[in-house]
Amino acid sequence: MPVEILKPTLKELPAYVDALKRGWGPDNMRAKASADEQLLRIERDPNAFVTSLDDSDAKGLPVTLPDGSQVPRLPGFNRWLWDGEFCGSINFRWQHGTAELPPHVLGHIGYSVVPWKQGRGYATQALMLLLPDARARGLAYVELTTDPDNIPSQKVITANGGHLVERFTKVAAYGGKEALRWRIFL
Repeated sequence: MPVEILKPTLKELPAYVDALKRGWGPDNMRAKASADEQLLRIERDPNAFVTSLDDSDAKGLPVTLPDGSQVPRLPGFNRWLWDGEFCGSINFRWQHGTAELPPHVLGHIGYSVVPWKQGRGYATQALMLLLPDARARGLAYVELTTDPDNIPSQKVITANGGHLVERFTKVAAYGGKEALRWRIFL
């Protein structure tokens, strides 16, 4: 079944909440913590939460890194993967006027598919659907990172024209571990 990427709305929010409660989290590095944080924000103000997921002006809350430190938010937005029900999320962040990213930002695009929908090609489809938005922002390329052993994610990136740029060491906030940087030219 094909997947769509939807701008989050209150209509789909219950399905998103259900995924969070089932143990999925939109942040691969902080799955449980990010799920708990989002459930609390949704409980406080569902409308404000949904609105915050589309932040092209970077007016939102600071971003919490895996080590607990916080950094300013970049312009960006989140989209929900949908095949008739919630499947996961994909997000895109950038800096105006450049394809460069600060060292604490591992890539322009991140994605996560709920465990019960993995292996269906949804991340590959979602990335393909998101790339025109990156091109529309005037970027020459987007970068994504993976752990060296994350073969499924590497397949998603290469299926969308990604090329390995380098092996590098993540900044301390991400544990200082080895990672792979990929680039997709737009």
